[in-house]
Amino acid sequence: MKYKVCYRPAFAAIFVTLEPRERITAEAGAMVSMDGDIVMKTEFSGGLIPALIRKFLGGESMFVNVFYNPTNRPLNLVLTQSMIGDIEAIKLENKSICFQPGAYIAHTPGAKMGVKWAGFASWFAGEGLFKLHFSGKGRVLFGCYGGITRREINGDFIVDNNHLVAYDDGIKMNITLSGNLLSSLTSGEGFVNKLTGRGAIYLQSRSVSGLVGFLSPKVR
Repeated sequence: MKYKVCYRPAFAAIFVTLEPRERITAEAGAMVSMDGDIVMKTEFSGGLIPALIRKFLGGESMFVNVFYNPTNRPLNLVLTQSMIGDIEAIKLENKSICFQPGAYIAHTPGAKMGVKWAGFASWFAGEGLFKLHFSGKGRVLFGCYGGITRREINGDFIVDNNHLVAYDDGIKMNITLSGNLLSSLTSGEGFVNKLTGRGAIYLQSRSVSGLVGFLSPKVR
């Protein structure tokens, strides 16, 4: 399977070439266009129970679409996200990664989709009790609002939760005040996410909540 991310970083889209008998799974609503001979099948995301958890406790869609090439020639498919922003791909190679709600776009065979308990810290931050979790050997494509930065951490690292996109499994999350009580209330930072562990995290350069806060006074 070949793919290319075009129109980066603001209006990224994924151009996929499916060779004969190849398939790719994508979030519901991610398809922009496809050749007419591609077969699309809708399934529960990760199975019925994980799909229900993902929907009602993780704030995501219950369904994914599987695109399959039944012909003997290459066929083309274009996928994208609803947000204005960049798209990145991760090759798992027997490692696991967790995604914030709304980041996932698509994955190739070999990547195993599931859900993982995220803890009450995640729920308190408005990100749900469960995270979308991938393991295996395939590739996962994901996106965000703004540009994507990959960073390796070893120890403690502080990030505004609205800017966290994905993180290696094993990194622990803890919601804490950005400073003392007074500075947290007056600085505009409030609560922040304290990540602890060793591995890769992915950050987005903009936040949807920041955009909403900027626009709300102007549209009243």
